[in-house]
Amino acid sequence: MTPTRRLDYHWKLRQQMAAHQMWKTTQLAPLLRERGIDLSAAQVYRLVTDKPERLSMKVLVALCDIFDCSPNDLITPEVVTGRVRRTAGTAAATVTALDSELRPERARITDPDR
Repeated sequence: MTPTRRLDYHWKLRQQMAAHQMWKTTQLAPLLRERGIDLSAAQVYRLVTDKPERLSMKVLVALCDIFDCSPNDLITPEVVTGRVRRTAGTAAATVTALDSELRPERARITDPDR
C-alpha cells in the first residue's frame, strides 16, 4: 500500500453566523438578496448546514461582504492521508490455487409444490 493525499475542507459559515449573532438561516437570505444573490429558503438552509461541493464565487464574495471576513474565515483546508491498495498493474499479483474441497456447492432452487 502506498500513502495518498486527499484534500478536504471545513465549512465554517455557521460559526461566522453565530459570531454575528445570526442564529436562523432565514436571517441570511435577505442579506444575500441585498447583494444580488437570490437563493430559495432550502438553498440557504443547505448552504449553512451542509458542506457545499460547489460554490459560486459571487456567493462566496457576498458571504465575505456580509460577515466582513475573508474566504479563509469560511473555509479551512485539510489534508487527509490514507493508504491506497496496489492493484495488479502496479505490483506482481500472487495467485493461489483453491482446494476443490473448499469450493461451495452450486445452489439449487426447487419449487416446493412440485
